[in-house]
Amino acid sequence: MSLSPTYAPIPFDRQGRRGPFVVLEGVSGVGKSTLAGILAERLGGASLHTLTAPHVDWSAQAANQLRPLPQFAFYLSGLLHVSDRVRRALTGGPLIADRYTSSVVACHAAAHGIDTAGVSRLLEPFRSYLTVPDHTFYLRCSESALRERMRSKRDLKKDDTDLFEVPGRLKQLLKNFESEAAADSTAIILDTDHATPNELASQITARLEAKCLTRSTPGL
Repeated sequence: MSLSPTYAPIPFDRQGRRGPFVVLEGVSGVGKSTLAGILAERLGGASLHTLTAPHVDWSAQAANQLRPLPQFAFYLSGLLHVSDRVRRALTGGPLIADRYTSSVVACHAAAHGIDTAGVSRLLEPFRSYLTVPDHTFYLRCSESALRERMRSKRDLKKDDTDLFEVPGRLKQLLKNFESEAAADSTAIILDTDHATPNELASQITARLEAKCLTRSTPGL
């Protein structure tokens, strides 16, 4: 989609970036927020959650009262706003996002019992606006491990409890994230069942360092 100057994204010079843009994806409770905090500290960067303010403050009161299409428009608006924040943040250092485009597609599709391809078609005209991650790490775990992690989670939300209380929700979400990862050129899948957050952070930073070395080596 060709945007007029009024609607064009914030000008962004990749040469002016001071670190990678890393996204963590996966179902609620898999450990994205904890891992994002560890990575931000290790990389000397920042982390954010999609949605950010002001959308996150509106979501509980407004989004769940909307019908599917206006609800999608709400989350799309939040995603576009996050992309603006990402562009600004990358001039200061690395950025780790807890959820991004794939979560908007996977979660909306699961909540309304529709195919991810249909949601992606709605999103497609706006993809050129969105900042593309350097890497998107899809975190996977078994249902038993997820249930155990949920028991220790302090800030349980409706999305968390719906995973087990809404019939078929967890199965559908896992399928949706698999579909998103398969279509994502930035995707890297990490199994988390037998790894601590610090061990996962070490795996991710090792990949980032290897990528940086590859880019800086002549002839590669």
